[in-house]
Amino acid sequence: MHKPDSGPQIEPYLGLTPEIDETAYIASSAVLMGAVRIAADVSVWHHVTLRGDANYITVGAGSNIQDNSVVHIDSYQHPTLIGERVTIGHSAIIHACTLEDDSFVGMGAIVMDGARVESGAMVAAGALIAPGKLVKSGELWAGNPGRKMRDLRDSEKQMIQQSAASYIEFGRAARLGEAGGPYGFTLKPLP
Repeated sequence: MHKPDSGPQIEPYLGLTPEIDETAYIASSAVLMGAVRIAADVSVWHHVTLRGDANYITVGAGSNIQDNSVVHIDSYQHPTLIGERVTIGHSAIIHACTLEDDSFVGMGAIVMDGARVESGAMVAAGALIAPGKLVKSGELWAGNPGRKMRDLRDSEKQMIQQSAASYIEFGRAARLGEAGGPYGFTLKPLP
């Protein structure tokens, strides 16, 4: 029998405690510390760390931060600002940068200090966006160091929107179970 976990680790730092909207889903193994604000319908998945120790982190409504990701700040200059309906893939590192509304960061990508990913832009899986770089709206950046590969296809623009919408539902399902439905996805149990 599975023993339920005690819940996410929410830690104050020098008197600052994370602020979490009641509709957000925070996985039981996530860690949030210090000056962190989580808006409505956000999902923060397993083994994610958000550490707002000497600057702040904001996560806008409907965004999702997937398993094993790390979000941190620059103590002296840059907070981390994550807009609305942003998707951050598994094992990404988001450090002291800005991810505007409706942007997408792929699995294992790193976005560094002072970088900005504009609304409707995509950072490919495994990319490294160097400090201060600007990923413009409608562009796909990939590689190490990251650079513009091409403009996004219509299907990719649509996928950014669909990913955020799906994760709002996944988070609601994880938080509320069947009582939160109906859902727009079909559960596929083990065969």
